[in-house]
Amino acid sequence: PGQALTVDQLQAELRRLGYRERNRPHQPGTYARLGRSLVITTRAFDFWDGREPSRPLRVEFSRRGLSDIWRADNGDVLDLVRLDPPLIGRIYPAHKEDRVLVRLDEVPPLLIDALLTVEDRDFYQHHGVSPRAIGRALLANLHAGRTVQGGSTLTQQLVKNFFLSSERTLTRKLNEAIMALLLEWRYDKDEILEAYLNEIYLGQDGRRAIHGFGLASRFYFERPLGQLKIEQIALLVALVKGPSYYDPRRYPVRARERRDLVLSLMAERGMLDSAQAAVAREHSLGVTPRATSGVTRLPAFMDLVRRQLRRDYSDEDLRSEGLRIFTSLDPEVQQAAEAALSGQLARLPGEDLQGGSVTVDVNSGEVLAVVGGRDPRFAGFNRALDAQRPIGSLVKPAIFLTALARGDYTLATLLDDGPLTLDLGGGETWQPRNFDHQSHGQVPLFQALAQSYNQATARLGLALGVPAVLDTLQALGIERELPAWPAQLLGTASLSPFEVAQMYHTLAAGGFRTPLRAIRAVLTPQGGPLQRYPLEVVQAAPALPVFLLDAALVNAVRHGTGKSAYRSLPGSLTVAGKTGTTDDLRDSWFAGFSGDRLAVVWLGR
Repeated sequence: PGQALTVDQLQAELRRLGYRERNRPHQPGTYARLGRSLVITTRAFDFWDGREPSRPLRVEFSRRGLSDIWRADNGDVLDLVRLDPPLIGRIYPAHKEDRVLVRLDEVPPLLIDALLTVEDRDFYQHHGVSPRAIGRALLANLHAGRTVQGGSTLTQQLVKNFFLSSERTLTRKLNEAIMALLLEWRYDKDEILEAYLNEIYLGQDGRRAIHGFGLASRFYFERPLGQLKIEQIALLVALVKGPSYYDPRRYPVRARERRDLVLSLMAERGMLDSAQAAVAREHSLGVTPRATSGVTRLPAFMDLVRRQLRRDYSDEDLRSEGLRIFTSLDPEVQQAAEAALSGQLARLPGEDLQGGSVTVDVNSGEVLAVVGGRDPRFAGFNRALDAQRPIGSLVKPAIFLTALARGDYTLATLLDDGPLTLDLGGGETWQPRNFDHQSHGQVPLFQALAQSYNQATARLGLALGVPAVLDTLQALGIERELPAWPAQLLGTASLSPFEVAQMYHTLAAGGFRTPLRAIRAVLTPQGGPLQRYPLEVVQAAPALPVFLLDAALVNAVRHGTGKSAYRSLPGSLTVAGKTGTTDDLRDSWFAGFSGDRLAVVWLGR
């Protein structure tokens, strides 16, 4: 209670999580809206710090935001409730692919029974190859006049999916049979069945293959496997025969025929009575109208997660399958960041313009959103992490912080913004110029920063010493080695948006440097926390100089180079920040923070 959250925002979040709107929301994963209140039955979920049970809730809102939460069954007032987090992806170590791994005991028994009935009813009797199944399939297909059963066992199908190509040759079939026998000799039946349930190919999402019933359940129905209805279970089993041919979104008629055939087989084997089968056949396919796996496609953020897993955890620990990774992603912030970047690029001329952004929680150092390019769904080059571009004037706060930390400079200290020529030797000189090609005489330090005067900044940096400025950059979080050239004082260093976010986060956090992180916790398949390498919080810069610099950065946004952006913001918002451009105007930057949010945006070619 007290959170600045609207009923519309919470309803949108429930929809993102796959909650269903119902008149009577008694089942987990359902809700009803009643004016300014929501009645929700949450799903149980195992967080890293304990289990959150399923609870019936009533959530009330006022004009100011969320006002009250209480249990709908007994009226108990609640101070805090956590919803089950959205699944943004799973990394399968062997293939570097998304998976929703399920244990055998998490799979509905009806699905297992239906699968074995349709695909391999002798699974627990054969040793990998079943001559009886081959003969039975041949007779069934002849009787039906078409292929209704296959002769391959589940073990053979698993071998084909995991190890072999899809070519139809006698040699491949022979290898498949031999490998199936070896697999049965090495592993028990339940292990093979669990592997099959997680590996079988069940559809395509663009260039991304949908493997396993856990992911397929979310891809087709936007719900966990354990919440599927009879007809939905039958459809997934039906897809095993041919996910492309029976694609329910592209070919709903043939998909429904195949599903109904599976329902008939389930009834014949006594899994359903005739009434249940008839009711299930009356239902539509029930797939979501657009292809979505229930796994938010966030390639840039997932890229960061993969890198930080390698940074913070040992390779040996990460080889385990079934790890559960809790991240700091905020879906609402991510959506807003994507819309802002894509919308701005669409308004600018030139389709070759690109961009990247990083959004961070100032208090925790957690990364809330990452946008890797103009198309946030593109899984290629991640500009937020890898686009190393000259940062221009974004370097200047480090110079002014170096001065303020010495004690003999204040925000009112006058700086000379006159012309400057530096002899570099060998007949070369360095002559920094202001953006407006004017000199401004004696200017206060805070004004030189706000107006981003190059001549005053360069003269200050040379007086401080380039190595001292580079030491400040390193203290703020820039880890790469930078040459001590005078031009570094005007931002020739090429950094990524993520590196800039690390630097500015230290400024936003009062001088405390915390490695930015996207991972909150990693749980083992047994539910225990995975040991991580420790992350240190360091007082990188003294608090008072950082406070003074932050005040100067507020002035820079309000009255300096950032004032055009400030005019579009709410007047009550206090933003500290800095713009940056390169001489050829190929790069445009903004780094800013307000309250508990920090954002860095790069646009360029």
